[in-house]
Amino acid sequence: MKMSDLVTTAFAMPVTSPSYPKGPYRFVNREFLTITYRTDMKAVRRVVPEPLEIPEPLVKYEFIRMPDSTGFGDYTESGQVIPVTLDGVAGGYVHSMFLNDDAPIAGGREIWGFPKKLADPSLRVEKDTLVGTLDVGSVRVATGTMGYKHRELDHYKVQKGFEAPNFMLKVIPHVDCTPRICELVRYYTTDVTLKGAWEGPAGLELHQHALAPVSDLPVREVVSAVHLMTDLTLGLGEVVHDYLQPKG
Repeated sequence: MKMSDLVTTAFAMPVTSPSYPKGPYRFVNREFLTITYRTDMKAVRRVVPEPLEIPEPLVKYEFIRMPDSTGFGDYTESGQVIPVTLDGVAGGYVHSMFLNDDAPIAGGREIWGFPKKLADPSLRVEKDTLVGTLDVGSVRVATGTMGYKHRELDHYKVQKGFEAPNFMLKVIPHVDCTPRICELVRYYTTDVTLKGAWEGPAGLELHQHALAPVSDLPVREVVSAVHLMTDLTLGLGEVVHDYLQPKG
């Protein structure tokens, strides 16, 4: 392979057979169970990087079914998003993600810096209850439940919520394990079609696990829960802060 060919064709690992195609990525019938809960401010401050600011100690715990996604296929995801602001604009900081498919793990980490790890999440309906679970191996780490479609939500307000930016910390090591890339990345979801939106009573349990420490942001009070069905596009990101560049 000539150097010129490598530079013009390479975009992901492995070079000759990338784990995922180039984005952006379209998701059809993407289903969310999102349970918002109150936690401890000290715990949130330990994990949210500057220059992001924390208006209050809230966490959104998500279970997401993605049965039809460009290049990534059919998979399920679970994790935590923390409401934050940057320069006065409200958004969400993606703190943890656990999923059961190699392609979106590789693509999410390499392109945007999503904090993705391999696990076994699920989202399903059991009689009158929407049930989300997260298992790591044989260990149950999270269980979320919500009454199924109890009250329909205002679609306009829910749709506006998708316009908020999301942030994550992208870290890629050098060959000596020092950080080669350390950036705060911002992305948006676009072309959102909201097919359904509901709220209802909810419960959330988080359990300790050495390698999936979701319980480090403990549940103090469940504030709300929503169940959404959407089509959307996951846009590519932009760097908003480079931690390795000297100030000024």
